Amino acid sequence: MSLISVTTGDLAQKLGCPVEGREDLLLNGVETIEGACEVHLTFLANMRYKQFLPSCKAGAIITTADCETPDGMVRLISTNPYEDFQRAVEILYTKETPEVATGIDPSAVISGSAVIGDNPHIGPNVHVEAGARIGANCVVFTNAYIGRDTLIGDDCIIGVSASIRHEINIGNRVFVGDGTVIGYDGFGYVPSHNGYQRIRPVGTVEIGDDVHIGANCCIDRATAGATRITKGCKLDNLIQIAHGVEIGEYTAIAAQTGISGSTRVGSWVMMGGQVGLVGHLEIGDQMQIGAQAGVTKSFDTKGLIAGYPARPHMELRRIDAALSRLPELLKRVKALEEKLKKES
Repeated sequence: MSLISVTTGDLAQKLGCPVEGREDLLLNGVETIEGACEVHLTFLANMRYKQFLPSCKAGAIITTADCETPDGMVRLISTNPYEDFQRAVEILYTKETPEVATGIDPSAVISGSAVIGDNPHIGPNVHVEAGARIGANCVVFTNAYIGRDTLIGDDCIIGVSASIRHEINIGNRVFVGDGTVIGYDGFGYVPSHNGYQRIRPVGTVEIGDDVHIGANCCIDRATAGATRITKGCKLDNLIQIAHGVEIGEYTAIAAQTGISGSTRVGSWVMMGGQVGLVGHLEIGDQMQIGAQAGVTKSFDTKGLIAGYPARPHMELRRIDAALSRLPELLKRVKALEEKLKKES
């Protein structure tokens, strides 16, 4: 990506943020609050990082009106510093151009019955099976596989060595990271006298518009019906979504999370890293699930749950507080037992 220099005054005007200090300071990039120097823009949204402000060398900072900054540092006042910082990044850095040249690489294998939309970017060794349809302005990177009768919307990006199996439906503006597999068979077996009998999945996977799926994720095909990742969801790397799972709109899931089969997750849910959910659960809208939580039952509350087994956060804190007193309580019990023995 390319960097565009901009003055603090111009940037403040584009962001719609009031500016305090020099408006002619030229900014040449963004940096963390710890690593910034005089030509950098930084931001402060989380007050845990306020300790770094006295030593911060940034030329300008995006922060709230009640946050005091070092003398000489230009302040762009924002009601949402994190969001405005992301907007500033879009202004300072031009978008990446696709690493795949416009057109279809000669080494790509495209079925004669596949349909490729306008302005394709299809890289080396891509394989597109019969009946597949790829929309306009799509980028398909090296070694990707698009299965039979799969439908991909407009403006999608399919990463290096990604595998999208047969009869999958993907919406518009979807990003699929490197090595991700969509539509592989779910983990379904029935015990029998001959061992385990495989359950053949005949369902599909449906991915809504504006979904981001990170690298090396696995989203399994439903046994029947569809595994659904709906509009606006954001999935980090290394996530397992089992057969028949449904995830509501704008849910965000961090890395190494695993969701077991037929679980329903609501809209605007946030999951931390390494969360595990057992199958056939119902998770309500706007819930937050803390990192490494083990969710063993359904919840429908807008608060935070955490721990194993997962509980409402305040309940978990009370349990932790009680457990921290356990060694002292055991000492007191032992002392009472010794006293009773002497008295008896």
